[in-house]
Formats: sequence, structure tokens, C-alpha cells
Amino acid sequence: MSKQKSPSRAHSPVPYEKLTPECLFDAVETTGIRCDGRLNTLNSYENRVYQVWLESGEPRVVKFYRPHRWTEAAIEEEHDLALEMLAAELPVVAPILLNGHTLHQANGFFFALYPLQGGRAPEFEDDETLKGLGRFIARMHLVGGVRDFEVRPSFNCEEFGYEPVEFLLQGDFIPMDLRLAYESTVNDVLNRVSRRWDEAGAFNYLRLHGDCHAGNILCTEAGVHFVDLDDARMGPAIQDIWMWLGGEREIQQQRLLTIIEGYKQFESFNSTELLLIEPLRTLRMIHYAGWLAKRWQDPTFPRCFPYFNTQRYWQDHILALREQAAALDEPPLELNPW
Repeated sequence: MSKQKSPSRAHSPVPYEKLTPECLFDAVETTGIRCDGRLNTLNSYENRVYQVWLESGEPRVVKFYRPHRWTEAAIEEEHDLALEMLAAELPVVAPILLNGHTLHQANGFFFALYPLQGGRAPEFEDDETLKGLGRFIARMHLVGGVRDFEVRPSFNCEEFGYEPVEFLLQGDFIPMDLRLAYESTVNDVLNRVSRRWDEAGAFNYLRLHGDCHAGNILCTEAGVHFVDLDDARMGPAIQDIWMWLGGEREIQQQRLLTIIEGYKQFESFNSTELLLIEPLRTLRMIHYAGWLAKRWQDPTFPRCFPYFNTQRYWQDHILALREQAAALDEPPLELNPW
């Protein structure tokens, strides 16, 4: 896997300490719109996201980006991709253009406003839903493949594997009696990930949604809506698909065939990327543990993730990594399994 320098990760332990309701409303009103004082906190950990009401009575969503996670240029690349997809008539919830800009800055925070979008998670058991998602992702990838990100990084084993492992081992997170087991297990799976990645050979990198899990897809009677491109980056097409493949191998295989059936109506699919499903799943598991550790001084995280940094958490995590080691030795899913 290629290594690419990522944006600076330096951040205050309490980056949102000064984001009071008064600060929030003041920031929003620098764009020229007026709030009526109503506020509702929405579910988000990395950033801070709120529903606010305008004096007209209309609701809007305002997203305050975590300081120092992305540069201004990197956030603008995310917005540009969303607007390109919207222009292609894709169901992406894109930032609102105000005074010629989608990204604004006030009181030390970058922020953006979005239309409010409700909905429910997709039903992955339904074949028509899966085909539809496949079609939409293919169209998103057609847009994403037009050009590359210049600032945002690519999916790579360094940032999603080795860096979080190093951070965890240097910090006081893993119980001493489990430290050796964790280190040997995670190094083993990372070696397997690298071998599988090399086996996949050459494949195209394109601008992706990057974090296309069920929570970022909202279904309504009018159709599906894709939200939150905060983790958009360069990577293989399968990154936007593999998170929909849950359950036993037989279920994963059938879902994959159904999704790709829809995908191929708009775009070709490189079957060698199927070798990357388990490596990407493994890297997400490793990165998630490191992400929690890096954010642990943010008061929101101990409150919302009380199970992290416990003996049971690390026992379960090591067991899950061992299971992934076995999965990485299994043959990949196929497009012609029978």
C-alpha cells in the first residue's frame, strides 16, 4: 500500500470547550442568516453537529469541524466533491452556498450549513435496495473518477494500521497483561493485510465517499440520501461497498452479487478489488481503536464510549483481530462463485 502524508492531527484535548450556544449562533449569523434561538444537538463525535431554526421557521443543520483535523483546503475538496455529485443529480446532501461560499470561519471554527435531511437506515436484506445502492455508488464513482484530490490523502496501511498501533502502544491504554498478546496479534494481521494488498496488484484510486456505512445513508419514501463526506479520500471503489457486506460468507456473497449487478449498470468493476475487502475491514477495526484513544481526552468520548479502555474491551478486540487473521487467509468473495 502506498504511504502518503496525512493532515496534521494535533488538537486540543477539549477542542469544543468554547463552542457555547452563544458562540454557535453568533458564528451562524456571520453568514447573514438569523436564528430564532432553538437548538438541537445531533449525533456526532468527531465533529459537532446541530439543528438550528431560522427566524423564518426553517430548520438547518450546522456542522462545526474538529479543529486541526482537516485543513481549509481539504474541507473545500470535500465540499467540491459533494457539489459535483449534486450537480450530477445524485442524492447527496451537500453544503449550502452562502455569500459565494460553502465553508465559513468564525470564533476559531470552520463550519458549514446543510439542509435538514431525515430518514432511516437502508434494508440490506432487500435485493432492490442493494441494487439501487449499487447504481448510486457507481454514479458517485463516475463523478469521483473525473479528477483526483490534491490535498486529501489516500487509504493507506500507515495511517489506518501502523500509526494507530504505535499510538496505542506508546500510551497507557492496553492493560499490561494483554499488551504482548495485542502487539503480536496486530503485527500478524498487518503483515497479512500487506500481503493481500500486494496480491491485489494495480487498481484505480478515485475520490470516494470513504465512510459509506448504514448510518450515512438515509432512506425516505422519496428514495435514498447519502450524507457526511467528512472522511472522503482517494481509494479503491470497494471501500464504498464492503461495509454493506455483513453476516456469514454465504450472505456476504449474495449481497455482493446483488450490489455489483446494480453497480455494473453504470460502471465497470475491477474484481481484483475483492481481495481488499478483509484488509479494509481489518484496518477499520485497528483504526477505530486508535481513534478512540486519540480522542480520549475529549470529555465526550469517555462519556459516550465507557466500554473503551477496559480489560473486556481489549480482550474482545484481540479476539476479533485473531478472527480477522483467519478471514485474511480465506479465499476472497467472487463475482462468479458458482
